[in-house]
Amino acid sequence: MSALKIVAADLARPDHQQAVIDLIDAYSRDPMGDGKPLGDDVKSRLIPGLREHPTTLIFLAYDADQPVGIALCFRGFSSFHAKPLINIHDLAVLPAYRGRGLGRKLLDAVVDRGRALGCCKLTLETQEHNKAQKLYKMVGFARDVHVDAAGGAIFMTKML
Repeated sequence: MSALKIVAADLARPDHQQAVIDLIDAYSRDPMGDGKPLGDDVKSRLIPGLREHPTTLIFLAYDADQPVGIALCFRGFSSFHAKPLINIHDLAVLPAYRGRGLGRKLLDAVVDRGRALGCCKLTLETQEHNKAQKLYKMVGFARDVHVDAAGGAIFMTKML
């Protein structure tokens, strides 16, 4: 990698907007994503929706001028700690750039921002067979257990 850098996305910038769309589309196509490309309707709503959402936080990884990774996050709030948190909703690196430390650099940027915002924790969901779990564990993520008797957290969804 020539000039790797991580930047906070500015969704007012057309180049950052396009990078977000392209990287989320690439992630969606991945087997660890949705296994298919984003629909044109989703692509057209993505940036306006992210700009409208008041807690959006995005970091982009670049190799020189090429966007190669993304951490798409949203700030939330922990009722048990009465402090903000950051949920990493999407973390993706283009296949040709995996295994080079970009995921860790993106996570480090999120950690730094979380600390600056006074967050108590970061959260994320991952697929059962996602190889990135090794990275998540290496940087300190673990299955969420509040009380042993209750067991670990399970991420569930209900589509509307």
